[in-house]
Amino acid sequence: MTHTRIEPGILYFGTPVVLVSTRNEDGTPNLAPMSSAFWLGWRGVLGLAARSQTARNLMRERECVLNLPSDVLAPAVDRLALTTGTDPVPERKRERGYRYEPDKFGRAGLTPVDSETVAPPRVAECPVAMEAVLEAVHPVGEDDERQRGSVVALEVRVQRVHVHEEIRMAGTSDRIDPDAWRPLIMSFQHFYGLGPRVHPSTLASIPERLYRGPDIERARAVAER
Repeated sequence: MTHTRIEPGILYFGTPVVLVSTRNEDGTPNLAPMSSAFWLGWRGVLGLAARSQTARNLMRERECVLNLPSDVLAPAVDRLALTTGTDPVPERKRERGYRYEPDKFGRAGLTPVDSETVAPPRVAECPVAMEAVLEAVHPVGEDDERQRGSVVALEVRVQRVHVHEEIRMAGTSDRIDPDAWRPLIMSFQHFYGLGPRVHPSTLASIPERLYRGPDIERARAVAER
């Protein structure tokens, strides 16, 4: 097989959808879908437009909840498309058809529930909810005149994790069953679910305790307060 050189407008080859809940200046909750996210241990990196309501809320309040929807929640996530918590709607978003929506939870038909360590609420329907605090802000594309100052990578530290009992691995206290967890995936702006497991993983045989680092110990300390 040979490769062909192309220049796609976006590089969303497949990443999990995250519903990020933050708190607005007036104390009301904001909920925004995004998919530029990855995790290293108990740290998460979120790629966001610097002027988005979520980024501004997170940089001001320094806390959020990362809610991971399952594939059955795709319709709820899609109801948040082309909505923004910013009023007035920024010109660039208005040109794309965005409209101001003050009640994101209501719009999506999702239920806010109180978090334990941060002010923004969790999403009850999401099988995974991670309460997190902001640790660092990393500008992205500072060498690109067209992008300079428009995108940030927000590094957050997860300090509490909540999961639905249905996705826990039987016989364990802290492991997720990958056959039960069906994350919602975005690939080139379309929603997908996961197919069946295609091959055994050698990495999955490593004992979970060997992955534990200082962030987990810090999270335990938070839990014991």
